[in-house]
Amino acid sequence: MRNLALTMSVAAILATVFTAWTPASLSPGELAGQLAAALDREAEPTAIAAGGELPADLALRIGLVAGHSGVDADGGIVDPGAVCPDGLTELEVNQSVATIAQRGLEAAGFEVDMLEEFDDRLVGYRAVALVSIHADSCLPINDDATGFKVAAALDTAVPDRAQRLVACLADRYRGATGLRYHPDSITRDMTEYHTFYEVHSLTPAVIIESGFLHLDRVFLTQEPEAAARGIVEGILCFVNNEPISPELGE
Repeated sequence: MRNLALTMSVAAILATVFTAWTPASLSPGELAGQLAAALDREAEPTAIAAGGELPADLALRIGLVAGHSGVDADGGIVDPGAVCPDGLTELEVNQSVATIAQRGLEAAGFEVDMLEEFDDRLVGYRAVALVSIHADSCLPINDDATGFKVAAALDTAVPDRAQRLVACLADRYRGATGLRYHPDSITRDMTEYHTFYEVHSLTPAVIIESGFLHLDRVFLTQEPEAAARGIVEGILCFVNNEPISPELGE
């Protein structure tokens, strides 16, 4: 009951602060401070979903990948992902959402590693969970090209935990953003995402396409806090083993 009450409190606080936050009105430090003060330093998430495999010093560790950030194995700049005609890049959107999500998770008591696309630290990486944040095409595909997708590896040593992380993120992201969930349009590029085969086999890892840069552009560029809140609440759902909507399969 204490965990349930704590989770509800954290979720409510995150929702309030993320909704109120704008770059002009609240600095990153103030965001973390506000959340930390609201939690009164007593809220420590418990890695229930991680089982007993993680060492104690990793029990609150979360990995976030800002998709397409950093350099490749040869030291060259990674491509910026999808690019819109006016120059808006997927990388810009990914970094914005990932940075805000990092602040929210840290304020809620997690230790967060912000990782690049081909980060050396991904090799054998261990954590409660890893989420790689991306955005979808800027091409005018059709009227259905709006919404988000979440996927884990088809071949993973922890399929139950990986799918649980997928379900939690899908449920909470949909609730926080109002965007449509597209599970039927998940591609092999997602289920065979390179990072899945670099991290430790016991680390549940997923990739999220946070929206389409064409039809969801206004949301992705003007409401990154809502996208970040969906990711934070999805991770809290996974860690605290919270219930999800029945229509998502549980």
